[in-house]
Amino acid sequence: MRSELNGIIVLDKPAGITSAKAVAEVKRSLGAAKVGHTGTLDPFATGVLLCCVNQATRLARFFLHGDKRYEALLRLGVATDTQDATGQVVSQAPVPELTEAQLREVFDRFLGPQWQQPPVYAALKHQGTPLYKLARQGRPVQKPARPIVIAELRIVHIALPEVRFEVSCSAGTYVRSLCADIGAALGCGGHLAELRRTACGGFTIAEAVRPETLRAMADAQERAQLLVPMETVLQHLPTFQADETVLERVAHGQALTLIQVPEAAIQGGPHLDGPLKVVDAQGRLRAVLERAPGGGTYNYCCVFS
Repeated sequence: MRSELNGIIVLDKPAGITSAKAVAEVKRSLGAAKVGHTGTLDPFATGVLLCCVNQATRLARFFLHGDKRYEALLRLGVATDTQDATGQVVSQAPVPELTEAQLREVFDRFLGPQWQQPPVYAALKHQGTPLYKLARQGRPVQKPARPIVIAELRIVHIALPEVRFEVSCSAGTYVRSLCADIGAALGCGGHLAELRRTACGGFTIAEAVRPETLRAMADAQERAQLLVPMETVLQHLPTFQADETVLERVAHGQALTLIQVPEAAIQGGPHLDGPLKVVDAQGRLRAVLERAPGGGTYNYCCVFS
């Protein structure tokens, strides 16, 4: 039955549509009651968009803070107000004759932990209103710099004024701000010309399906085969396999202590302060827990039927 579809669709979002529209297409194709995503991609961007279906929408929070990987194209010599190709040009400058070594030296400056200023054209909100709406109204708001981590930054191809690169970064990183900052460091300005998310939440572009592929599947059962089960998408979390007694307590939201969920029975390493998944004998996800302050009991993050 359609109402029983629970899991994640790894979507390859095409350019030219919003993440919300991409989610609506998944919802329509699957006939799902509820679908949400785990992190917005700008309309011009493409790539991995994790779409949580039905009960799996409650798992979205566990993907919001994970690392992401992108392929990007930096266009030097032109700066825009949005820091990407959709904006208005605010400055232009000649691009110097840069060697590969000079480019790599500047790129390397942006590796590691750092503070990044979010763009004024962003989905972040100020007093309940998205920043991009305020900016379009001529009332731009600059948010304070935020801590991010650039784990990897690799130049793939140089054809000045364009530089194609790959970046692995923490959640909350703006690749267009990175492009603008690199352009500023090179003294000629720059903006993000293309962006493709290639990995997110442990899933890669190789696992993604395009919306037209979903639409072309006439059989609902065939579409359902594309769903990644909920227990699989949280494979990075420690796991506790509960017996029927504990599962009965879970079903009724009763308190769980270290007696019912002992540390020694948790697979995937010791569990201290992060989330923990509870599965039944068949490996089906039944709940996600977190250790309560004080450490003697667990709080429920979500429970599944």
